[in-house]
Amino acid sequence: MIEPGKLFQLEGGQKRRKLALTFGALERDILGIAEKGTEFSFTNISRSDYIKKITEILLKDPKLSPEAAKELISLKDADPFDELRLCNVARNHLLGIIGTFPAEWDLVIAPHAAPEDENGVVRKRDFFPGVAVYAEDIRSPFNIGSIFRSAEAMGADKVYISPFCIDPEHPRAVRSGMGCIETMGWERKSLDELPEDVPVFALETGGTDINEFKFPKQGICIIGSEELGVSPEALKRATYGTVTIPMKGLKASLNVGVAFGILMQKWVESLED
Repeated sequence: MIEPGKLFQLEGGQKRRKLALTFGALERDILGIAEKGTEFSFTNISRSDYIKKITEILLKDPKLSPEAAKELISLKDADPFDELRLCNVARNHLLGIIGTFPAEWDLVIAPHAAPEDENGVVRKRDFFPGVAVYAEDIRSPFNIGSIFRSAEAMGADKVYISPFCIDPEHPRAVRSGMGCIETMGWERKSLDELPEDVPVFALETGGTDINEFKFPKQGICIIGSEELGVSPEALKRATYGTVTIPMKGLKASLNVGVAFGILMQKWVESLED
């Protein structure tokens, strides 16, 4: 992070871009998910005072609207002071001035604190044994991170990825995964290498309505690529069947990460009945 004095000396667009990046880095630091080397490390100023200082720099921007300035001043002077909210609001006002929008993988949502037992010991991750997903040829790092995030949140045991799937350790995947890629167990396997002794089904059009599909207690759900869906080879491997999400829209199209989230919710509901 840059000292407030140096940020103040920058000009125009460069200053706005640096400020936006700095507010984003501060958000991740507050949430405890800062990338290595980007943590707040100043010893001569507290993080709260640093945030207020760089907010004052933003308040001098001639392109900042009066309404935005009023909101920032209110947040800066609030008691108690909400570091995260001020950083998020400031960053988004800056991006509005610059004329860009947050990338999907930059969305920051606070993770839940790990539950502890009565002795303060953090419990291990809870999940449904044998519930797994096979991500076939997912190309977008944001999407694979989103899939891991939904899998972890809904209690999947493991994520399998195909040989040509994007690397889950891609920086953008790690950021959109919000720590779930490191938490989940995952393996890269071909279709032929998937376990033979568990049901395998596919999420694809033309199958059984998700409201009528009989989900297995354990199994592997195959989700296909963003552009082509589940491959013919994967559909053959899905001997347990195909499940479909009914849609009414003209486009009848869902992002693969969103579709997987819907499926996981239904699968978990069936396991908890």
